Amino acid sequence: MPQYVVTARDGGDAGAPARRMAARPLHLEKIGPMVADGRIILGGALLDDAGLMIGSVLVVEFADRAGVDAWLAVEPYVLQGVWKDIEVAPFRVAVMAKS
Repeated sequence: MPQYVVTARDGGDAGAPARRMAARPLHLEKIGPMVADGRIILGGALLDDAGLMIGSVLVVEFADRAGVDAWLAVEPYVLQGVWKDIEVAPFRVAVMAKS
């Protein structure tokens, strides 16, 4: 199944951190089943130099790009205005360390 890397940057306005924290519980709730069924291979927060969350990077697996777009259309970070700049690129995991 095709894999994609999703790089999503938060807005740079003063309200961005509060929007992220407000949307985070629903984001984590919705993404949990996707991790369990293998659609989300890995995910994490982009951090600034102070260690504050300013975006996200995910490696996902969907049947096609339309599947990625359908997920993003209902992703809480998108719907609640957290992610403002989203890039999706085809990707293939070559190696992965065990956590």
